[in-house]
Amino acid sequence: MKNGLTFALPKGNLFPDTVQLLFKAGLLKDKDILLDGRKLVIKDEPYTFIICRPTDIPTFVEYGAADLGIVGKDVIEEQRREIFELLDLQYGKCHFAVAAARDNPKVHDLGKLTEIRAASKFPEVTRRFFKGLGVRAEVIKMHGNVELAPLVGLADVIVDLVSTGRTLRENNLIEITKIMDITARLIANRVAARVYDREIKAIVKKFKNLVGGEKDEVNLK
Repeated sequence: MKNGLTFALPKGNLFPDTVQLLFKAGLLKDKDILLDGRKLVIKDEPYTFIICRPTDIPTFVEYGAADLGIVGKDVIEEQRREIFELLDLQYGKCHFAVAAARDNPKVHDLGKLTEIRAASKFPEVTRRFFKGLGVRAEVIKMHGNVELAPLVGLADVIVDLVSTGRTLRENNLIEITKIMDITARLIANRVAARVYDREIKAIVKKFKNLVGGEKDEVNLK
């Protein structure tokens, strides 16, 4: 058995809260070792921390390069990897939403549509959502500035993450409907969850005591 678990941690918006969580849970002796420098693999015995792009975290966890990971629910829903989702960490709050140009009311009532063209950085989430509505959707994958799509006629609507709604308002877009809430989640490799069952459940308990999550006793068997 190896000595200590490996965590995959997200760069970007979730990183500061993630470091605070690890430190308060006692899993990180010195939070400055994660906040300083550009190292991508950091050891703080008995744990190892891999710093990577959020979209890569489910891959590291699924293939066992990391035993545990912290990543947004948006990435989990888009990729649907073979991992365990253990705990809602209650930070990084935003939501998936459908938005359209304010001056294009013909697409504001999705229930009346039979087909639509949607642009999104999350094509799988978008396809599943419109399939659930019974609307035939042509989905255009984008990598950034998705708000442009309905403004220049590339798409009827967009599906994107919304936090404050400021970007939508400033681009004369309105939110048509909310799809689902998003927060950071603790995930685990399926094999590691069985081999290190006791250690991982202890970590879940520490995190839950700090953040109050909904899933603390997932079925790891």
